[in-house]
Amino acid sequence: MEPILQVNHIRKTFSISKKQQVINRNKEKLKVAVDDLSFNAYDGEIYGLLGSNGAGKTTTLRMIATLITPEQGNITICGWDVKKDANEIRKCVGFLTSELKLEEFFTPSYLYDFYSDLHQIPKETQIIRKEFLFNKFGIRKFEEVKVGELSTGMRQKASLAISMAHDPHVIVFDEPTNGLDVLTAKVVTDFLLDLKKQGKCIIVSTHIFSLIEKVCDRVGIIIDGRMVRDLPMIEMCQNKSLEDVFFELYASKVGEVE
Repeated sequence: MEPILQVNHIRKTFSISKKQQVINRNKEKLKVAVDDLSFNAYDGEIYGLLGSNGAGKTTTLRMIATLITPEQGNITICGWDVKKDANEIRKCVGFLTSELKLEEFFTPSYLYDFYSDLHQIPKETQIIRKEFLFNKFGIRKFEEVKVGELSTGMRQKASLAISMAHDPHVIVFDEPTNGLDVLTAKVVTDFLLDLKKQGKCIIVSTHIFSLIEKVCDRVGIIIDGRMVRDLPMIEMCQNKSLEDVFFELYASKVGEVE
């Protein structure tokens, strides 16, 4: 089976300001956020990117979502190239991240319609899908409440519904349960499993071991921007907890640097 998402030897660096150099006590002018990273993801599976804060997970997802461009290497999604076919990729990818805030002065209903129109979704389809998603996430009672007046959990669920407005084939979630209460987190994880049953390709980035263990078929562990292990979940752990595997790998990589 051909992968629906192919990430091939991508690299991304960022400039470091003089202030950041002083704070970090480092004279390096560039930070390598992602370094020669590769992995594939397939239809009908949930692929987990596991790493600590600053490991390069979010940068990787932003490149997949065409928000930034790899300096080296390439990414293809549904046969499209992120460097050449960004508009086509945006039609088949849904991206949810806590970094993208909903405008607080608008309501979930208005924002859903706005983004649906951007994707040129026919009105009849738009209405049917909105009804389904708003009922699915319990947004219906709050659809005319301004986002700024919603709880954190309800904002997250509204963001999720809006990111799924165009029924994307590839769904990219950055820390999907971060900061959520247990009930809202369960709604999100159950939805991930529903998407898998529909044959979607789902990428989940998180530092939460239990989420990866619960929903992911395969997992890639990223340390300092590099993929250090990429295996099916059952092969990754082999009678160990994912937490133990991660910290063993992390200790070995830190030891190499020292």
